[in-house]
Amino acid sequence: MKVFVHVFFLLVCLSQLNLTAQNKITLSGKVTDQQGTPLSLVTIAVENTTFGTYTDDSGHYSLQVSPGKHTFVVSSLGYQTIKISLDLHHNKTLDFQLEESSVNLNSVEVYGKTHSQQARESALSVNAFDVKPVINSLSNLNELVNRTSGVKVREEGGVGSDFDLSINGLSGNSVRYFIDGIPLDSKGSNVTLANLPVNLIDRMEIYKGVVNNITLAEKKNFMDASYSIGSFHTHRADLNAQFVEQCTGLIVRPTIGINYSKNDYRMKDVQMRNETGDQFIYGNPKRFHDGYFSLLAQIETGITGKLWADEFFVSASYSKTDKELQTGSVQTKVYGMAERNSDAWNVSARYNKHNFITEGMTLKATLSHTWDHSITIDTAYRKYYWDGGYIVSQRNEIRGNEPSIRHYKRPLTIARVNLDYQLNRHHGLNLNYHMSRTGNDRYDDLDQSFEPSNDAVTKHIIGLTYSQSFFDGKMQNVFFAKDYVNHPNIRQTDQSTVTGSDKVQGSTTKNYFGYGTGLRYLFFDPLAVKISYEHSVRLPIARELLGNGTTIYANVALEPEKSNNVNLALFGTWHLAGRHTVYYEVNGFLRHVDNYIQTSVIEKEGMMQFVNDPAVHIKGVEGEIRYDWDGRLQLMANVSYQDARDQQKYKEDGKPSATYDNHVPNRPWLFGSAEASYTFRNFLQQDNKLRLGYTFQWVHWYFLTWEAYGNRDTKARIPSQHICNANITYSWKHDRYNIALECSNFLDETAYDNYKLQKPGRAFFAKFRVFIN
Repeated sequence: MKVFVHVFFLLVCLSQLNLTAQNKITLSGKVTDQQGTPLSLVTIAVENTTFGTYTDDSGHYSLQVSPGKHTFVVSSLGYQTIKISLDLHHNKTLDFQLEESSVNLNSVEVYGKTHSQQARESALSVNAFDVKPVINSLSNLNELVNRTSGVKVREEGGVGSDFDLSINGLSGNSVRYFIDGIPLDSKGSNVTLANLPVNLIDRMEIYKGVVNNITLAEKKNFMDASYSIGSFHTHRADLNAQFVEQCTGLIVRPTIGINYSKNDYRMKDVQMRNETGDQFIYGNPKRFHDGYFSLLAQIETGITGKLWADEFFVSASYSKTDKELQTGSVQTKVYGMAERNSDAWNVSARYNKHNFITEGMTLKATLSHTWDHSITIDTAYRKYYWDGGYIVSQRNEIRGNEPSIRHYKRPLTIARVNLDYQLNRHHGLNLNYHMSRTGNDRYDDLDQSFEPSNDAVTKHIIGLTYSQSFFDGKMQNVFFAKDYVNHPNIRQTDQSTVTGSDKVQGSTTKNYFGYGTGLRYLFFDPLAVKISYEHSVRLPIARELLGNGTTIYANVALEPEKSNNVNLALFGTWHLAGRHTVYYEVNGFLRHVDNYIQTSVIEKEGMMQFVNDPAVHIKGVEGEIRYDWDGRLQLMANVSYQDARDQQKYKEDGKPSATYDNHVPNRPWLFGSAEASYTFRNFLQQDNKLRLGYTFQWVHWYFLTWEAYGNRDTKARIPSQHICNANITYSWKHDRYNIALECSNFLDETAYDNYKLQKPGRAFFAKFRVFIN
């Protein structure tokens, strides 16, 4: 591995020789509308060439060309195109102001690339996609992510259930979720991709174990509202709007997302009691204690395009989640009274300034604080069965102890500063600092034996990145280093043999170092290659260290995960005659992980805990191909193979380990998906559209526990899954009004996922969306 890294660095350095001698002129500036509002994604291109760029979220652009005369084309959908001829012999700053106009889509020439396309073509392994094309039929963001190559979402039930997401061999809490670069849990510990309002998100980027949701950045008045209703008493309502005060430029953005479901779908072939309750049978009962309600309300206000700030926003949000608990970590553990409720308040501010201090330097800063309070109610001395009946017990449902109303207050403070400096057209530097502090104030209203405590986990991460761009952007190199500082302060002492609190007490500070590099070379549009290496460190998050208050035990002795990772990818885009486009990507990866963090299920108790596996090797390959004809017919297929195996040969006592070279259990290793859609334009009336869509998802069977334990032929498996979904969407009045009908799992297959927990069968949904611009 080290030899590979040294050779890779040498090749990259040699490739730089004489490149900086190229003679180029830089044309830069800002593009705004008639009111002075910055415009993003505006194309600035050299006429009759493929050279071009587009404006960023602040309306700025920078384009390098050879000295001499050129004709520049400035265009954007919905605005009049500007053409200007310039004779350039020195760097020049030129601003443009665009006038609105109606646009004939057939006449638009596209020179630049979207944010998503640019992200996919970066030096590091990135998967990016736009939400807009499927927003009318999409019920939650997990659905979209789950169709992506190398990504697998594994849910534990219906609406509001916990889920696990794996990316290119990284899984569980290795994957972090962000919204506009801010951790998503700043909105509350129970705000996830599953209940985040779909209307709020413009596009998503997935890379290096990070899912970043990016919101709409246009400065226009609009209202985007949707309501959906479906099986199992499911209701969803989303509202995302923006109001711009023309005199002052003040922007106000209200957002509301509401989800409700009884989740009363039928379980298939589970053990239950007969009508008299005197013997056990297998049947198909409905879930009876799995109701879910969530609310996210946010108001954000700020300004853009000022002399002192390109962007400055402050926001306040409130989130609430009420969740009835139907099962533990395994579905044989049935609950009928236990529930978990949480609410969270958040205030935050973000600031963005282009040309900060000096030209080419951009400052981005965020500050956020969250008051998060959750309560787990477990007071019933009952043991429930799937038929809904129960017997009186001597213990409560979840933990088998005294009646409990347990409080967890976990305040979260986040600070982030990012300084990006473009030295010239070839070289750039980026300095990033991230700090997070999570508290853990625990107490119980009923259980007198419970020992209250107030823990805290603080992390500091400093990253420095050096980037290069040569051959008119065809070659990109990235080098980065990170310093991780972990500072837990553990004060809890209860259940020390389970949580490891007898090994870790008080305040400790440890330092870790990570680094990596990446290279991408674009030979021509149909063929590009990228390769990257990273020595990464993953610090355990609060949920892994401190538990979740219900079904996850704390493990305060959990060690950080360290890994060496290599990625190699080939990708390209063919723009064929007749408006045919084909995109493909093939990616291979190898990960050697020490102290691999994974879940260990305690089936008898229905609980689980995060533990370290000393060594795991993961290798895999994945591929995806997409086809588009004229924006009408769209086809996609992908497949992923991820082989994760235990590499611990000997146990701590020196004896051989039975699980050596076993597949890591409860983890899919072969899966794929496919999509097909066709859009009929001007259907029935001018500017109306009818879209037919179909998706298919397949997962190969895998073992629930280590394959070395027990009889291989009779041990528990999560069976192969074949899930088919179909939808139809009709849009009219230039996409102002939209209605979508969907049937998920229309073959009514028995669907399992995480820990062999059953998911819903066949379900029907209807969604109505109105977008007023």
